[in-house]
Amino acid sequence: MAMPGSFRRQPANRGLVSHCTHHHIVVFLLTFFSYSLLHASRKTFSNVKVSISMQWTPSCLNSTAPELRPYELWNSSHLFPKAEEATLFLGTLDTIFLFSYAVGLFVSGIVGDRLNLRWVLSFGMCSSALVVFSFGTLTEWLHFYNKWFYCCLWVVNGLLQSTGWPCVVAVMGNWFGKAGRGFVFGLWSACASVGNILGAFLASCVLKYGYEYAFLVTASVQFAGGVIVFFGLLTSPKEVGLPELGADEVSVEEDANRPLMGNDDVDDDDRNYSIQATDNDNQPKAIGFFQACCLPGVVLYSLAYACLKLVNYSFFFWLPFYLSNNFGWKEAEADQLSIWYDVGGIIGGTIQGLISDVLQKRAPVLAVSLLFAVGSLFGYSRSPNSKPINAVIMAITGFFIGGPSNMISSAISADLGRQDLVKGSSEALATVTGIVDGTGSIGAAVGQYLVSLIQENLGWMWVFYFFILMTSSTILFISPLIVREIRLLLQERRLRTLAE
Repeated sequence: MAMPGSFRRQPANRGLVSHCTHHHIVVFLLTFFSYSLLHASRKTFSNVKVSISMQWTPSCLNSTAPELRPYELWNSSHLFPKAEEATLFLGTLDTIFLFSYAVGLFVSGIVGDRLNLRWVLSFGMCSSALVVFSFGTLTEWLHFYNKWFYCCLWVVNGLLQSTGWPCVVAVMGNWFGKAGRGFVFGLWSACASVGNILGAFLASCVLKYGYEYAFLVTASVQFAGGVIVFFGLLTSPKEVGLPELGADEVSVEEDANRPLMGNDDVDDDDRNYSIQATDNDNQPKAIGFFQACCLPGVVLYSLAYACLKLVNYSFFFWLPFYLSNNFGWKEAEADQLSIWYDVGGIIGGTIQGLISDVLQKRAPVLAVSLLFAVGSLFGYSRSPNSKPINAVIMAITGFFIGGPSNMISSAISADLGRQDLVKGSSEALATVTGIVDGTGSIGAAVGQYLVSLIQENLGWMWVFYFFILMTSSTILFISPLIVREIRLLLQERRLRTLAE
């Protein structure tokens, strides 16, 4: 018995192997390291929070104060009367950054679909590097300390860094089709975790000279990366005369570009509908913001990602501080140990992406991982004062939280931006990615302030209870997609049984 087109399985790596060229490898590496550098500069801030907090509080709270004279000069830099207020302000800066980052994502996605992605990405990297340098290095060198100035710089930094993710996902979506997308994007989305590791490594190496040098090193490397991207990145295959995605796949594999979360119950006649206006031009046009929001799966995954990114970014921003504050470990040691969370996220995103390629369904894989994430969060909240045990549980937690986070922000966003309703328009990719990641960043922004507030009033244990609640909410938001995709899997299994 012949199986219907909706349930024909295609080899996950067929298109990937047959179309991969050295241009694909260069694009993969350039987009990978460009976003890694953006994340490295963000990670620097979270890794030096203890040093900044000490610098912003009076000398009577600092053990090195007797060595510094005169007293007035040492106290001229303090912004807060006690360390708790400095910590709360650091959480406020995280919230400010993420709110401006979220707003910027919605705008950057639309801009990226209408301008050259290479220009937008390079501008964002270089400009953000200058802002990071001014925030952490220049102000310290000039001994200029002002809360409002720090806030303004971090708003600008959030807006500039928001150009990164929509652009790199759109470029990757232009070069890599659905065939093997879960594995390729799962491996590629490790760029954020690699950036975290790189940022932690650079910060820990130069932190002994002063936190300002940590900002100096990461900002310099990021600026150099932006220059390389400007001169070396190819945004689409047509720039080197290669066929665009979909041009030679439709006749061979009709289902190759159908998104994994698309509505499989739609009639064939309805598949001819396009959300874009009919145009005789071969040049696709970018869809509007509200049209992108109406695409199937976009709202549900956006809301789910808001909860999940809150948890993931809380680890990103607060893990080194938590290790130092809760266990009394040195800041440099806490920075190095926090790398294991990102290692778990890299492995998790790659393996879970590969499994979703084999199943050709994403939501069930996310659900299973997030259920394990609840257990790992509960276990990590009770981790003993032992670095090896803490590192193991931390890596497991990163596997089950960072993995799904990487999948939603990369492979699933690319699936959503390349579904049938926008067929032939790669210019939907940046807009859809901006919506998903922007909504996620709003949730993360609210979360960072709540984390500092909960920690100050209730303690770290209640912070982990909050994380468990948010992870459970992620499962709740994608539950309609989980149910639908499980039904499709069971239906495919019955059809294969009948065909045997």
